[in-house]
Amino acid sequence: MAGFRVTYATMSADDAELNAAYTSAVESVRGELGAQHPLWIGDDERYGEAFTTVSPLDTSVEIGHFTLADGNDIDDVVGEARQAQPAWAATPWRERCDILERAADLIRYYTHAMREHDGFEVPMQRFSEAEVTSDVMRPYGVWAVIAPFNFPSALSAGPAGAALVAGNTCIIKPSEVGTLSGHLAYRALVEAGVPRGVVNIVNGGAEVGAALVNHPGVDGITFTGSSAVGMGIIQSFSTSHPKPAICEMGGKNPVIVAASADLDLAVEGTARSAFAFGGQKCSAASRVFVDESIADEFVARLVARAQAIPDASPLEQGGFLSPVVNQSAIDRYEAAVADARLTGEVLTGGARLDDGHHARGNYVAPTVVRVPDDSMIWTTELFVPLIAVRPVASLDEALERANAVPFGLTAGLFAEDQADVDRFLDRIQAGVVYINRAAGATTGAWPGVQPFGGWKRSGTAGKAGGGPYYLQQYLREQSRTQVMRG
Repeated sequence: MAGFRVTYATMSADDAELNAAYTSAVESVRGELGAQHPLWIGDDERYGEAFTTVSPLDTSVEIGHFTLADGNDIDDVVGEARQAQPAWAATPWRERCDILERAADLIRYYTHAMREHDGFEVPMQRFSEAEVTSDVMRPYGVWAVIAPFNFPSALSAGPAGAALVAGNTCIIKPSEVGTLSGHLAYRALVEAGVPRGVVNIVNGGAEVGAALVNHPGVDGITFTGSSAVGMGIIQSFSTSHPKPAICEMGGKNPVIVAASADLDLAVEGTARSAFAFGGQKCSAASRVFVDESIADEFVARLVARAQAIPDASPLEQGGFLSPVVNQSAIDRYEAAVADARLTGEVLTGGARLDDGHHARGNYVAPTVVRVPDDSMIWTTELFVPLIAVRPVASLDEALERANAVPFGLTAGLFAEDQADVDRFLDRIQAGVVYINRAAGATTGAWPGVQPFGGWKRSGTAGKAGGGPYYLQQYLREQSRTQVMRG
């Protein structure tokens, strides 16, 4: 797929070569289904008690069998990473960049940042000719990356690439339901030339993630997942001394449709962000505040757009609706629908899909609801294809309601009036914003193009992945003064 970058923007286009490459990639992955996958702790390929993951498209299909890490494995992998770290940190940064640039575009952006800053070594002013001071950025040591199920390759390889180019060694722990993709990312790093031991991978669920968080030998951590887990990591990771924890913790992302909006753009962008990938994106649109003068028309068109989503499998060209990941997601969807039926109105959707190819997987219907202001649907991240709509009297009311949640990840606006755009940009509390974007009202990110990171409870650092300030989080500053003698 040379020359292609699969993004939310490219996925809104019909490209024959891209479609052919995607089909080829699907067939390639099919050939690996059901395989056994070890832990990789340095050069040690460990097999043992395993867990099995299945496909949400067809739960009879086994994705793979993955060795489950235990406490001894975590001790060993941290020790291996710590032993390998000095040599990796001593590897010239340009050489580290060369290695990682062979892995993927996703990682290449962080090597670009390293090159742009010339390795983060800056000469400082002098008190005298004999005294030389430089300011440098140095790695922390051992870095753990705990990745989610929904973008397991990107959110394993991206943070791992930043950690590695900075001179840290890395332990990847993918989500237990996205473990195969994490292994593919690990494999790409090793094949690019990153030594085993410098990068490692362990498999498992919450217990394995907690063991990494609580291990005193882990110097930094990147986590992507739920707010509850992320807040727990922030509060527990630094015990003996402060340590960096980069946490992206989801969102409850609003779309604002102003009176001046182009409704064609607004409906398409909202539908793509709410329903694509089964709503399983931390950036998914889940709340719409639409000016009351156009609310009825907008809602009718959004409902029609949801009902027009094709019935094809997401593995086929033209497929759009993805299954939700597991039974817990179905339960969460059904609970939200029940709440909407009890307190408000389900305008479309609201049911599990069990006909045709849907019967084999975890499919639910794209859903639009109206619910009262005190409904949990307005404030709880659901990670399912369900969106609530509400008319508002003004843009100011829309902004007030949009900001009235603890999250601040993404937000979208549809407006043709520049004064509306300016007011939105001035007041919205979100780390990533989109205006008049049909490809996704609240979704879309690419390194070097659209940095991605949240405000408020959606993120810890205020520095976005794929942006110009992200890499520095994997480094710590050191001032070096040497008095020259003789």
